[in-house]
Amino acid sequence: MGRVAVIGNAGGGKSTLCRKLSLAKGIPLYSIDKVQWKAGWVRASPQEIRQRHEEILSSNQKWIIDGWGGWDDLKTRFAAADTIIFVDFPLWVHYWWGFKRQFASLFVKNTDFPEGCLLWPKTLELFNLMWVIHCDIRPHLSQLIDSFGEGRLVIHLRSPKELRRFIREQCPGS
Repeated sequence: MGRVAVIGNAGGGKSTLCRKLSLAKGIPLYSIDKVQWKAGWVRASPQEIRQRHEEILSSNQKWIIDGWGGWDDLKTRFAAADTIIFVDFPLWVHYWWGFKRQFASLFVKNTDFPEGCLLWPKTLELFNLMWVIHCDIRPHLSQLIDSFGEGRLVIHLRSPKELRRFIREQCPGS
């Protein structure tokens, strides 16, 4: 496990998992949200996103990449990865955990996004996106992951219990 792509719907604990895995394994962590967004929710250009993504994939022997990006970027990332972790909980769990994160952001600064990207005002937009991801995009994502399964470790976490067990096993002391 040295080139790890972590993917799944919002509110599934991907960023927390990635931080813990990065610390436990000593592997640099890159958040696609910080690649796609600039301060104040200004979207980076497609060229900036692609260039930064390519730099991440080629600059380090090891990396953990947290998040989505475009389909072409996902394909490139999965092709370069030796491990794909798919966080795939029931939709209500993603909603509940997503809501807790959005609400907590009113009181505690969230460092998973660039400066000036306040989470609470984006809550309704996030929940709509979570629905689309779960109902429309998830089946395509599953097929894409399956197509890269040969020669890679694919870890499909289907419940918070599986996520906690994975963290216990891979990130002792966290």
